Amino acid sequence: MRVFLVLLLAIGAGGALALGTYNFVQSSPGGGAPAAAIPSRPVVVAASDLQLGAELTADDVRVIEWPASAVPADAIGDPKEVIGRGLVMPVIQYEPILPLKLASKEAGAGLPPVIPPGLRAVSVRVNEVIGVAGYVVPGTRVDVLTTINPGRDQAAMTSKVILTDVQVLAAGTKIDNTTDKDKPVPVSVVTLLVNPDEAERLTLAASEGKIQLALRNPLDRSAPATRGVRPALLLGSDPTARVVPNPRAAAASMARATALPVPDVPQATVEIIRGDKRAHEVVR
Repeated sequence: MRVFLVLLLAIGAGGALALGTYNFVQSSPGGGAPAAAIPSRPVVVAASDLQLGAELTADDVRVIEWPASAVPADAIGDPKEVIGRGLVMPVIQYEPILPLKLASKEAGAGLPPVIPPGLRAVSVRVNEVIGVAGYVVPGTRVDVLTTINPGRDQAAMTSKVILTDVQVLAAGTKIDNTTDKDKPVPVSVVTLLVNPDEAERLTLAASEGKIQLALRNPLDRSAPATRGVRPALLLGSDPTARVVPNPRAAAASMARATALPVPDVPQATVEIIRGDKRAHEVVR
């Protein structure tokens, strides 16, 4: 009987507390009123991380409701507008698919739509040395050097930087480096993004001589001019590499030379003693 009474007391106290809480919420300002619905718009986003050059399929995208006041400009709401088109920029999961990240419908997918208008993609053969131990990967920037012998003469062999600040578009068949970021990728072919004039120079250098890639800091956008180097100049025995004196420095040096007095050079002598006589003879 005691247990039954305690149970009834607990149920009564709990019911009273619940009723009081309900009345308090209903009597508060706005209590019980339905929440105002936030206006939204459908936006097509990436269902997973997508790489550069990927062709979008129905499984790669999804539609979510985006707050209408924060919808990105030119956002796409119909998945049919993106399916079958290639990406010209990498996209992360739940990122809106915008038109500027898509190639045209006629361009397809892969490497071609990634090439900007006016530029060309040229591939060169590399190895572990030319490819800077595999650190020449998509997205890095390099300088291109060539060693060429135009006259078939050993003395005429020249090494010179022919292209500077060139973007690596692809390494092997990969045009994206998100999966192996900051890791060396050994490949035998590297594709560079150049303009038509640079494409001609690069092709001639690869055909007539040897090329070498020099990896550079992506923040360094300078293009220093170099004169090239030959074997004689490298060893310091080039007779044509003479230093042209500065006329002002030469004139100042001559003025200082004429102003200084010529010091007397002491002559070597030998002292000769004959009895009580001494003489000094100049030794010539």
